[in-house]
Amino acid sequence: MAVQKIITASIVGINASLVEVQADVSNGLPTTIIVGLPDTAVQESRERVRSAIKNSGFKYPQTRVSLNLSPGYLPKAGTHFDMPIALAILMANGLKVVNTDSSLFIGELSLDGMVKPTAGVLAMVEAGQKVGLKNVFVPLGNASMASLVKGVNVYPVGTFKKLVDHLCGVELIKAVNTSSTVMHPLVSEQPEIDFSHIVAQEHAKRALEIAASGGHNILMTGPPGSGKTMLAKAVLGILPNLSDEEILNLTKIYNSSGLLQSGIINARPMRSPHHSSSVPALIGGGGIPRPGEITLAHHGVLFLDEFPEFPRAVLEVLRQPLEENFVTITRSKTSYIFPASFILIAAQNPCPCGNFDEPGLECTCSTSSIQRYKKKISGPILDRIDLHINVPRLKYKEFFAGSINESSNDIKARVCNARKIQVRRFGKAQTNNEMSTSQLKKFCILNKHSSALMEQAVNKYQLSGRSIHRVIKVARTIADLTGSENIELEHIAESLQYRLRDAAGA
Repeated sequence: MAVQKIITASIVGINASLVEVQADVSNGLPTTIIVGLPDTAVQESRERVRSAIKNSGFKYPQTRVSLNLSPGYLPKAGTHFDMPIALAILMANGLKVVNTDSSLFIGELSLDGMVKPTAGVLAMVEAGQKVGLKNVFVPLGNASMASLVKGVNVYPVGTFKKLVDHLCGVELIKAVNTSSTVMHPLVSEQPEIDFSHIVAQEHAKRALEIAASGGHNILMTGPPGSGKTMLAKAVLGILPNLSDEEILNLTKIYNSSGLLQSGIINARPMRSPHHSSSVPALIGGGGIPRPGEITLAHHGVLFLDEFPEFPRAVLEVLRQPLEENFVTITRSKTSYIFPASFILIAAQNPCPCGNFDEPGLECTCSTSSIQRYKKKISGPILDRIDLHINVPRLKYKEFFAGSINESSNDIKARVCNARKIQVRRFGKAQTNNEMSTSQLKKFCILNKHSSALMEQAVNKYQLSGRSIHRVIKVARTIADLTGSENIELEHIAESLQYRLRDAAGA
């Protein structure tokens, strides 16, 4: 028989590349060989496919079966190759089906012929749609996710036999209507912590509002029990709702990572890795790299508690994503680029015991141990954090002061308004933190008084060029929160206080 070809795809990072499954049945001893850089899961598909074909009522060739996954230079990983491999084998063995040239096949087979959901469907369907493939055959459990991609006919497949019956014209599978797919089928849950639940700490709340409005990074320093974690968790409640494009991006990331097989991600993520996390866990890695915590926090919040306790090598890899909003992982044959646009919220104690400079509490740390503790975080990392604030421990009376605190919804309204101003300014979904140098010069012109204050601060505290830019970006966000078109003196003054806490050694 002639060599038969079936189109599928392989995950590359969070995206996918099309793969052609070529099958040839020839004379020779009964054996099945797979070439084309298959990983262990693909190699093991031989046994799954053999049993699935037999238990679906078809005959597996009793001769030599050669399978090639093209292109040969691209590593192939995952169990979703089962269905296209099984179909290619039957077609090479004489099965007559309709033309499959414009179709994409994805699915893992169980031994009884059932088609099981698999990871990465959304990215693979996107890859097929971009090259003009019209028909997509996916597992029944992945159909709703695949239908998020417009312009393709999605056929949900429950069993391998039903797929063959459809292709032979025996019993057709009804396609999912992608035009009626709703992007927001779920209602976002209310955040666990509302800002109204947090007493006092007005300075910290203000700083977090600025961070959420402009996408800025923030470092909170305070003793244990001062509420740093609670403040960080409350931030999700004041961030704007995800746009349709952001929902699709996040869903693709989580689906390609194997963390989501159905449904969508319609709420901003908050990732909080433990301080014992490794470099690959944080930025991604592996033989075929998969996204790490910073990519899973895309469009959301990355919360690093006990900031100085993270290994220095782990913290240093944050330099690129904090500056460029993506991370590049290079392997011998190719490079993988993962998106990483997130708000970094870091929290730390003032010293190892946590009682340094706390009234009424004794600090048991030596001067040298405090200095070593602070030096665990390098200057370049601190330089990339826009806001530095102290979160003091509250006194007993402050817990029962009886004051009415603003709710997260009230703060969120101001944050959303500031974000709308930034969208109008840049002509696209972009935050002030993402401003380029040219945009900074265009949209952040300082008047005489603001410029004079900046010059004094730079001369006194020897601020770096990056620090100067970040101070001005934060001032731009503060101005947006007040609805001011220009950056005034008070905006620069407030922005400087968040930066100079660290520069002054406070």
